[in-house]
Amino acid sequence: MLAEYYLHNLDPVLFQFTEKLAIRWYGLAYVLSFVLGFFLLRFLVRRGYSELKEDQVADFITFCALFGVMLGGRLGYMLFYDFDNFIHAPWIFFNFLQGGMASHGGILGLVIFTWFYARRHKISWTGVGDNLVVVAPIGLFLVRLANFINGELYGRVTSVSWAMKFPGEIYDMSPVRLQELLVKTGLPYPEAVIEANRNGVVAVQTVLREFLEPRHPSQFYEAGLEGLALFVILLFVRLRWKNLYHGVLTGLFFIFYAVFRISAENFREPDASLILGLPRGQFYSLFMILIGVAFVIAAFKNKRVNQPVSDQ
Repeated sequence: MLAEYYLHNLDPVLFQFTEKLAIRWYGLAYVLSFVLGFFLLRFLVRRGYSELKEDQVADFITFCALFGVMLGGRLGYMLFYDFDNFIHAPWIFFNFLQGGMASHGGILGLVIFTWFYARRHKISWTGVGDNLVVVAPIGLFLVRLANFINGELYGRVTSVSWAMKFPGEIYDMSPVRLQELLVKTGLPYPEAVIEANRNGVVAVQTVLREFLEPRHPSQFYEAGLEGLALFVILLFVRLRWKNLYHGVLTGLFFIFYAVFRISAENFREPDASLILGLPRGQFYSLFMILIGVAFVIAAFKNKRVNQPVSDQ
């Protein structure tokens, strides 16, 4: 007899200070991403892989975090996944505590920010991007792990032995089935059910196991593909060919990220309506392949390589 599927009951809060003040795993993932990104980018700069100066790295990463990842990711979510609500109430953009970030938006935000930064400092835009894309998968990896801890962006229904049951599924249940669940648990609303599960209330967990479907832990698939595998590939290319034409690595990032994202989306439950029959993550990623190819072609056409930092 097979063991029961794992019932997700992790708490997204690491430390709770007051009712409204807490340290969450999701926020910590972003902070750790920026810290690790700083050290890796500084490592590359010190070894001559970038036209950035060492004393520019801290400010560059900070601005990337604020204007690229945070603003771009949030705006991307509003435009790509919550457009109707955003148009009718634009101020919801500032509801950061309610969550809602899009990796495609964060990537687009970084592209725009690095373009302005490169023009301001008179350095190669694609050269700056080639090093930033080596750093970026660290954040993608950590944020996907945080998605798992939060129990969000889970996978499609499956019968594989490593499948898991995610309580967040109750928000997508039909009203009749949800009411049946609440009656059986004796709890008044879904949030109470999820909280009881996190607190290890066995009676509630028993009922949840009956109502929830086993699903792919797709957060791990994405962390492994978009994060770890992408990082290994880009870091290997970066360290192996120091004088690679500017834009090649950026192009490879777009291509491989898109391929990995499209692959992982086959196991992930769509969290928004489909576009032309495709999950939005897959649809948007198709354009990234074309963008990546364009970066590679432009790189071999321009043949730009790093200029000595002292000549800036």
